[in-house]
Amino acid sequence: MMNEILVLYYSRQGSTAALARQVCRGIESVHGMRAKLRTVAAVSATIEPAAASVPEEGPPYANYQDLEQCAGLVLGSPTRFGQMAAPLKYFLDGTGALWLSGALAGKPAAVFTSTQTLHGGQESTLLSMMLPLLHHGMYLVGLPFGEAALGATRSGGTPYGASHVAAISGVGELADAEGELARALGLRVAALADRLRRSA
Repeated sequence: MMNEILVLYYSRQGSTAALARQVCRGIESVHGMRAKLRTVAAVSATIEPAAASVPEEGPPYANYQDLEQCAGLVLGSPTRFGQMAAPLKYFLDGTGALWLSGALAGKPAAVFTSTQTLHGGQESTLLSMMLPLLHHGMYLVGLPFGEAALGATRSGGTPYGASHVAAISGVGELADAEGELARALGLRVAALADRLRRSA
């Protein structure tokens, strides 16, 4: 499925999920490219039954084959003290075999996040999500200042990736610029993946 971009996210209150849906729209605006929306299971500090293999609502849980087969990857997480949330980190920590095989090397990747407050650690969270992608040898895609919404936004949006501020826009309610930048990010990853597969 070398025309498929995996949009992999974790969301608790719906804001990161709203960004993920807009990223998917951007991906599918590139002719011939498809978005594959997946989430990860929550983790807990207490002993409890394992998560069901299929979530009660929303997209299915990701597996490592989804990563291996994708043409590109877009990761999303809410901020947790300026870092990605534990469920996404836990999932990525299990990708050692993919790292050894080089399965993700040379594929484009990007990141997005949501915070409750304006200075809630968006940029450091985005950077924290980039680190494992760099170790996998992926090509990181950001948002250039040529994107008009990046200069116009009064809430989320950074050159490091798309973002959302719930205190300004509302929980799960994206401002126009936030949605536009999420779509632009998806489009940029899909367009690069398309160019790479055509030149292979």
